[in-house]
Amino acid sequence: MRIIALLVRLLLGLVFLVFGLNGFLNFIHGPMPGGTAGVFLGALISSHFIYLIAGTQLLSGILLLLNRFVPLAVVLLAALLANILTFHLTMQPMGLGLAAVASVLWLLLAWEHRAAFRPLLAARG
Repeated sequence: MRIIALLVRLLLGLVFLVFGLNGFLNFIHGPMPGGTAGVFLGALISSHFIYLIAGTQLLSGILLLLNRFVPLAVVLLAALLANILTFHLTMQPMGLGLAAVASVLWLLLAWEHRAAFRPLLAARG
């Protein structure tokens, strides 16, 4: 399981490093989607909110690749992946496969670090 966890951590780190950098450098070019998805992405871009998303992806990817503060990266990615899945389920089903694969990898990584989250699930503080 250790080797699988290492591979999952590195793969997720690489994916979010690349997509986080792309949010700033725009080296993966693609057409703007139509409909609601295009309007939503346009709002993220025009309001510069996309930089917060890309920065969070970039930070999470770097933390995973460096094997530092991995539980923090897992928590940050939980919020990102929830939004990515919701976007693809409701507005742009075309990218749902990659989002689902990233979510499964996230689940494996979260399971590996489940001890770090045990205090969060305590009924009393």
